[in-house]
Amino acid sequence: MSTQLLHTTQIDQLPVSVYASNEALGAAAAAEAAQVIRAAVRERGGANIIVATGNSQLTFLAALRAMADVPWDCVNVFHMDEYVNLPPGHPASFPAFLRRRLLDHVKPKAFYPVPGVAADVDAACQEYEALLRAHPADLCAMGIGENGHIAFNDPPYADFDDPVWVKAVRLDERSRRQQVGEGHFGSLDEVPTHAITLTIPALLAPRHVLCIVPEARKAEAVKRSLLGPITEECPGSILRMTSHAHLFLDRDSAGSLGWWTA
Repeated sequence: MSTQLLHTTQIDQLPVSVYASNEALGAAAAAEAAQVIRAAVRERGGANIIVATGNSQLTFLAALRAMADVPWDCVNVFHMDEYVNLPPGHPASFPAFLRRRLLDHVKPKAFYPVPGVAADVDAACQEYEALLRAHPADLCAMGIGENGHIAFNDPPYADFDDPVWVKAVRLDERSRRQQVGEGHFGSLDEVPTHAITLTIPALLAPRHVLCIVPEARKAEAVKRSLLGPITEECPGSILRMTSHAHLFLDRDSAGSLGWWTA
Protein backbone atom coordinates (compact mmCIF):
# COMPACT_ATOMS: atom_id res chain seq x y z
CA MET A 1 0.00 0.00 0.00
CA SER A 2 1.23 3.50 -0.80
CA THR A 3 1.59 5.69 2.26
CA GLN A 4 -0.56 8.33 0.50
CA LEU A 5 1.09 11.18 2.41
CA LEU A 6 -0.88 14.40 1.87
CA HIS A 7 0.84 16.96 4.05
CA THR A 8 3.66 17.40 6.55
CA THR A 9 4.34 20.26 8.91
CA GLN A 10 5.71 21.01 12.36
CA ILE A 11 3.71 22.71 15.12
CA ASP A 12 6.10 24.06 17.76
CA GLN A 13 8.33 20.99 18.37
CA LEU A 14 5.87 18.40 17.00
CA PRO A 15 6.19 16.86 13.52
CA VAL A 16 2.77 16.21 11.97
CA SER A 17 1.98 13.94 9.01
CA VAL A 18 -1.42 13.75 7.30
CA TYR A 19 -2.41 10.73 5.22
CA ALA A 20 -5.19 10.19 2.70
CA SER A 21 -6.94 7.49 4.71
CA ASN A 22 -7.08 5.74 8.06
CA GLU A 23 -5.47 2.68 6.49
CA ALA A 24 -2.58 4.68 5.05
CA LEU A 25 -2.06 6.39 8.42
CA GLY A 26 -1.98 3.01 10.18
CA ALA A 27 0.52 1.58 7.71
CA ALA A 28 2.86 4.56 8.02
CA ALA A 29 2.76 4.58 11.83
CA ALA A 30 3.33 0.81 11.92
CA ALA A 31 6.36 1.14 9.64
CA GLU A 32 7.89 3.72 11.98
CA ALA A 33 7.07 1.64 15.06
CA ALA A 34 8.64 -1.46 13.52
CA GLN A 35 11.77 0.52 12.69
CA VAL A 36 12.05 1.69 16.31
CA ILE A 37 11.61 -1.86 17.63
CA ARG A 38 14.17 -3.34 15.25
CA ALA A 39 16.71 -0.65 16.11
CA ALA A 40 16.28 -1.19 19.86
CA VAL A 41 16.75 -4.94 19.50
CA ARG A 42 19.89 -4.44 17.39
CA GLU A 43 21.35 -1.96 19.85
CA ARG A 44 20.39 -3.52 23.19
CA GLY A 45 19.07 -6.98 22.50
CA GLY A 46 15.47 -6.12 23.39
CA ALA A 47 12.73 -3.52 23.16
CA ASN A 48 10.05 -2.22 25.51
CA ILE A 49 6.90 -0.70 24.04
CA ILE A 50 3.69 0.87 25.36
CA VAL A 51 0.62 0.60 23.14
CA ALA A 52 -2.87 2.05 23.25
CA THR A 53 -6.26 0.47 22.71
CA GLY A 54 -9.46 1.77 21.13
CA ASN A 55 -11.02 1.84 17.70
CA SER A 56 -8.68 4.58 16.46
CA GLN A 57 -5.76 2.17 16.84
CA LEU A 58 -7.21 -0.66 14.75
CA THR A 59 -5.49 0.06 11.43
CA PHE A 60 -2.17 0.68 13.19
CA LEU A 61 -2.32 -2.58 15.16
CA ALA A 62 -3.37 -4.56 12.08
CA ALA A 63 -0.48 -3.13 10.06
CA LEU A 64 2.02 -3.60 12.90
CA ARG A 65 1.23 -7.27 13.36
CA ALA A 66 1.69 -7.76 9.62
CA MET A 67 5.12 -6.11 9.49
CA ALA A 68 7.89 -8.49 8.46
CA ASP A 69 11.01 -9.18 10.49
CA VAL A 70 9.87 -7.58 13.76
CA PRO A 71 11.66 -9.61 16.49
CA TRP A 72 8.65 -9.94 18.76
CA ASP A 73 10.34 -12.58 20.89
CA CYS A 74 12.60 -9.78 22.16
CA VAL A 75 9.79 -7.29 22.90
CA ASN A 76 8.13 -6.52 26.23
CA VAL A 77 4.68 -4.98 25.80
CA PHE A 78 2.99 -2.61 28.24
CA HIS A 79 -0.19 -0.62 27.79
CA MET A 80 -1.54 2.56 29.26
CA ASP A 81 -4.87 2.18 31.04
CA GLU A 82 -7.55 -0.16 32.32
CA TYR A 83 -10.87 0.22 34.09
CA VAL A 84 -10.96 -0.41 37.83
CA ASN A 85 -12.74 -3.63 38.76
CA LEU A 86 -14.09 -4.43 35.32
CA PRO A 87 -15.32 -8.06 35.55
CA PRO A 88 -12.76 -10.56 34.25
CA GLY A 89 -13.42 -11.50 30.64
CA HIS A 90 -15.47 -8.38 29.90
CA PRO A 91 -15.21 -7.62 26.14
CA ALA A 92 -14.25 -3.98 26.89
CA SER A 93 -11.15 -5.01 28.84
CA PHE A 94 -8.12 -3.30 27.33
CA PRO A 95 -5.74 -6.26 27.88
CA ALA A 96 -8.29 -8.48 26.13
CA PHE A 97 -8.50 -5.96 23.27
CA LEU A 98 -4.72 -6.09 22.83
CA ARG A 99 -4.66 -9.86 22.91
CA ARG A 100 -7.28 -10.02 20.15
CA ARG A 101 -5.78 -7.28 18.00
CA LEU A 102 -2.02 -7.79 18.47
CA LEU A 103 -0.57 -10.10 21.08
CA ASP A 104 -2.16 -13.38 20.02
CA HIS A 105 -0.80 -12.76 16.53
CA VAL A 106 2.80 -11.81 17.33
CA LYS A 107 3.67 -13.63 20.59
CA PRO A 108 5.89 -11.05 22.34
CA LYS A 109 8.51 -11.93 24.92
CA ALA A 110 6.21 -10.69 27.71
CA PHE A 111 3.01 -8.73 28.21
CA TYR A 112 2.46 -6.71 31.38
CA PRO A 113 -1.22 -5.73 31.70
CA VAL A 114 -2.33 -2.77 33.79
CA PRO A 115 -3.79 -4.35 36.97
CA GLY A 116 -7.36 -3.09 36.90
CA VAL A 117 -8.55 -5.69 39.41
CA ALA A 118 -6.54 -5.39 42.61
CA ALA A 119 -7.26 -5.56 46.33
CA ASP A 120 -5.09 -2.47 46.84
CA VAL A 121 -5.31 -0.15 43.82
CA ASP A 122 -2.65 2.27 45.09
CA ALA A 123 -0.20 -0.57 45.62
CA ALA A 124 -1.00 -1.95 42.17
CA CYS A 125 -0.24 1.46 40.64
CA GLN A 126 3.10 1.62 42.45
CA GLU A 127 4.02 -1.88 41.30
CA TYR A 128 3.20 -1.08 37.67
CA GLU A 129 5.23 2.12 37.87
CA ALA A 130 8.18 0.11 39.17
CA LEU A 131 7.85 -2.26 36.20
CA LEU A 132 7.84 0.66 33.76
CA ARG A 133 10.89 2.24 35.34
CA ALA A 134 12.72 -1.11 35.28
CA HIS A 135 11.98 -1.43 31.54
CA PRO A 136 12.65 2.02 29.98
CA ALA A 137 10.39 2.22 26.95
CA ASP A 138 11.67 2.64 23.43
CA LEU A 139 8.23 3.43 22.03
CA CYS A 140 4.84 4.70 23.14
CA ALA A 141 2.06 4.46 20.54
CA MET A 142 -1.03 6.33 21.70
CA GLY A 143 -4.03 8.34 20.55
CA ILE A 144 -5.96 11.46 21.53
CA GLY A 145 -9.50 11.15 22.88
CA GLU A 146 -12.52 13.11 21.77
CA ASN A 147 -12.13 15.35 24.83
CA GLY A 148 -8.39 15.80 24.19
CA HIS A 149 -7.28 13.18 26.69
CA ILE A 150 -4.15 11.05 26.33
CA ALA A 151 -4.58 7.65 27.95
CA PHE A 152 -7.17 8.38 30.66
CA ASN A 153 -5.69 11.75 31.62
CA ASP A 154 -8.95 13.61 31.15
CA PRO A 155 -9.13 17.42 31.10
CA PRO A 156 -10.52 17.83 34.61
CA TYR A 157 -7.68 15.81 36.14
CA ALA A 158 -4.70 15.85 33.76
CA ASP A 159 -1.37 17.04 35.16
CA PHE A 160 1.59 17.78 32.89
CA ASP A 161 3.92 17.55 35.91
CA ASP A 162 2.33 14.59 37.66
CA PRO A 163 4.71 13.29 40.37
CA VAL A 164 3.75 9.65 39.73
CA TRP A 165 3.75 7.52 36.59
CA VAL A 166 0.64 5.44 37.31
CA LYS A 167 -2.50 6.40 39.22
CA ALA A 168 -6.22 5.77 39.64
CA VAL A 169 -8.48 8.46 38.19
CA ARG A 170 -12.15 9.33 37.94
CA LEU A 171 -13.26 9.35 34.30
CA ASP A 172 -14.75 12.41 32.66
CA GLU A 173 -18.29 11.81 31.40
CA ARG A 174 -17.36 12.66 27.81
CA SER A 175 -14.59 10.09 27.97
CA ARG A 176 -17.07 7.49 29.20
CA ARG A 177 -19.53 8.43 26.45
CA GLN A 178 -16.79 7.87 23.88
CA GLN A 179 -16.54 4.26 25.07
CA VAL A 180 -20.27 3.81 24.47
CA GLY A 181 -20.00 5.47 21.05
CA GLU A 182 -17.21 3.07 20.05
CA GLY A 183 -19.46 0.14 20.91
CA HIS A 184 -17.56 -1.18 23.93
CA PHE A 185 -20.51 -0.73 26.29
CA GLY A 186 -24.26 -0.72 25.76
CA SER A 187 -24.98 2.36 27.86
CA LEU A 188 -23.28 5.03 29.94
CA ASP A 189 -24.35 3.29 33.15
CA GLU A 190 -22.31 0.24 32.14
CA VAL A 191 -19.05 2.20 31.77
CA PRO A 192 -16.90 2.16 34.92
CA THR A 193 -16.39 5.51 36.60
CA HIS A 194 -12.71 4.93 37.49
CA ALA A 195 -9.62 3.63 35.76
CA ILE A 196 -5.90 3.18 36.28
CA THR A 197 -3.84 5.21 33.82
CA LEU A 198 -0.28 6.00 32.98
CA THR A 199 0.21 9.70 33.68
CA ILE A 200 1.42 12.23 31.14
CA PRO A 201 5.09 12.12 32.26
CA ALA A 202 5.04 8.32 31.87
CA LEU A 203 3.51 8.53 28.38
CA LEU A 204 6.15 11.00 27.20
CA ALA A 205 9.15 9.28 28.84
CA PRO A 206 9.80 6.73 26.03
CA ARG A 207 12.47 7.47 23.45
CA HIS A 208 9.87 7.71 20.68
CA VAL A 209 6.20 8.71 20.91
CA LEU A 210 3.83 8.03 18.02
CA CYS A 211 0.39 9.62 18.34
CA ILE A 212 -2.10 7.95 16.00
CA VAL A 213 -5.33 9.93 15.53
CA PRO A 214 -7.66 9.10 12.62
CA GLU A 215 -11.39 9.78 12.11
CA ALA A 216 -13.57 12.88 11.86
CA ARG A 217 -14.83 12.48 15.44
CA LYS A 218 -11.31 13.44 16.59
CA ALA A 219 -11.07 16.57 14.41
CA GLU A 220 -12.05 19.06 17.10
CA ALA A 221 -9.64 17.53 19.64
CA VAL A 222 -6.87 17.63 17.04
CA LYS A 223 -7.60 21.29 16.27
CA ARG A 224 -7.52 22.21 19.97
CA SER A 225 -4.32 20.22 20.49
CA LEU A 226 -2.47 21.85 17.59
CA LEU A 227 -3.89 25.35 17.32
CA GLY A 228 -5.16 26.15 20.81
CA PRO A 229 -3.22 26.98 23.96
CA ILE A 230 -0.94 24.36 25.52
CA THR A 231 -3.02 23.56 28.56
CA GLU A 232 -4.18 20.68 30.72
CA GLU A 233 -7.71 21.55 29.57
CA CYS A 234 -6.61 19.85 26.34
CA PRO A 235 -4.01 17.27 27.41
CA GLY A 236 -3.03 16.39 23.84
CA SER A 237 -1.62 19.90 23.44
CA ILE A 238 1.49 18.86 25.44
CA LEU A 239 2.67 16.98 22.37
CA ARG A 240 3.64 20.30 20.83
CA MET A 241 6.39 20.51 23.46
CA THR A 242 7.60 16.96 22.76
CA SER A 243 10.30 16.87 20.10
CA HIS A 244 10.59 13.07 20.16
CA ALA A 245 6.89 12.68 19.25
CA HIS A 246 5.26 12.32 15.81
CA LEU A 247 1.56 12.95 15.21
CA PHE A 248 -0.18 10.89 12.50
CA LEU A 249 -3.50 12.20 11.14
CA ASP A 250 -5.77 11.23 8.29
CA ARG A 251 -7.75 13.57 6.03
CA ASP A 252 -10.78 13.38 8.33
CA SER A 253 -9.05 14.05 11.65
CA ALA A 254 -7.14 16.96 10.05
CA GLY A 255 -10.31 18.35 8.49
CA SER A 256 -10.76 21.25 10.92
CA LEU A 257 -7.22 22.59 10.58
CA GLY A 258 -7.81 24.65 7.43
CA TRP A 259 -4.79 23.25 5.59
CA TRP A 260 -6.73 22.64 2.38
CA THR A 261 -10.17 23.21 0.91
CA ALA A 262 -12.60 20.47 -0.04
